[in-house]
Amino acid sequence: MMPTLPFKIFVVEDNEWYGELLVHRLGQNPNHTVHRFATAKACLEQLGEQPDFITLDYSLPDAKGEQVLRQIKERLPGVEVLVISGQEDVGTAVSMLRQGAYDYLVKDENTLDRLWNIVGKVEQQARLRRENNQLRRQIGARYGAGQPLLGEHPTMQHVHTLITKAARTTITVSVSGETGTGKELVAKAIHFQSSRATQPFVAVNMAAIPRELVESELFGHEKGAFTGAVARRVGRLEEANGGTLFLDEIADLEPSLQAKLLRVLQEREVTRVGGNQTVAFDVRLIVATHRDLLAEVQAGRFREDLYYRLLGLPIALPPLRQRGTDVLLLAESFVRDFCQVNNLPPRQLSDEARDRLRAHPFPGNVRELKAVVELAAVLADGELIDGDDLPLRAGRATTIGPGSQLSLREQTTAIVQSCLDEMDGDVLAVAARLHIGKSTIYRMIQQQELRVG
Repeated sequence: MMPTLPFKIFVVEDNEWYGELLVHRLGQNPNHTVHRFATAKACLEQLGEQPDFITLDYSLPDAKGEQVLRQIKERLPGVEVLVISGQEDVGTAVSMLRQGAYDYLVKDENTLDRLWNIVGKVEQQARLRRENNQLRRQIGARYGAGQPLLGEHPTMQHVHTLITKAARTTITVSVSGETGTGKELVAKAIHFQSSRATQPFVAVNMAAIPRELVESELFGHEKGAFTGAVARRVGRLEEANGGTLFLDEIADLEPSLQAKLLRVLQEREVTRVGGNQTVAFDVRLIVATHRDLLAEVQAGRFREDLYYRLLGLPIALPPLRQRGTDVLLLAESFVRDFCQVNNLPPRQLSDEARDRLRAHPFPGNVRELKAVVELAAVLADGELIDGDDLPLRAGRATTIGPGSQLSLREQTTAIVQSCLDEMDGDVLAVAARLHIGKSTIYRMIQQQELRVG
């Protein structure tokens, strides 16, 4: 049974006597935490405390009910607001209900009893939502979301450890790795293992958005802000409020917007394009890039202050060619899932197919592997996937050899890493096999060019 959490109520009422009456009545439930505010300004300043329920006096000394309700709903769209007014005006009640008020009560001798019943219903609904959210978190932690991040290689075990540590906090995470290594899967794994699992996960590929639309995409815009802005649009930062925002290919963000993003992250509030009002937000930020972001800083293409703001906890994903037998583990998982989804009989990889997969460098990494084995499952004539069923392309850019576009140092590192993986990290055996000094290998390990278990 899920423990009962305190139900936080804000009472916004400028009449001290009536406000204290409401506080006393609602406080009779020991599970209620009730706070009273005499002005709209005082209430709005404390919305960061995330109340579960708000009673709102329609006529406040510093604002009208419509204005206050609109601001509350913009910042906390999920909170229920009950409007209490001395005016028995049908038009006003209808207007407030259209703006999102839970209900509209007129102050009379029955108000307290009706209020008590309404709060009871809202509290029960909130409890059911919390229980459902807890179940969703448990499912997310157990199964994740989408394709699981599989891997038994020591480098991937280290990645899993970092994911677990990141999920315990709200620290910004920067994920690096070649295209196709699974950077978005890492972001999703962190989100669905965190306390924000039931909140939105919003992913934005910075490289896929036209430059003139990036600012509107991130920050939103007001109606009429530019040609084609026919209505207000909430930006991705607001859309991800309470959850996780994943900015992929962050290195593609142009310098002028880098400065704006830095300010927004520092202030934790955003102003929509064409607007004046600031909107507070609360997001866990995860960024990713296939480039060396520090090299981009040194080249003057990326702001140094933004780099350090985004660095947070760095997670580096290894390319598939450096993950040893993980290629077979992933291939078998992809084949099994594909056959289940498409109602195909189970397929198995032949020894020849397994050997070809092990030998292929996979410049497209896990994404390429998935595409290759799924197509092979379709092409296979029987239950066994043969080597000829695998549509592997030779002569790709990262293939080790004279035709490679890798530098000599990168090719040397790849060869040594491959041997280390094959020999379970036995440095002496690798040194003997490659005829190089063991001190050279140890130095490469110390400089983090090589990884061992």
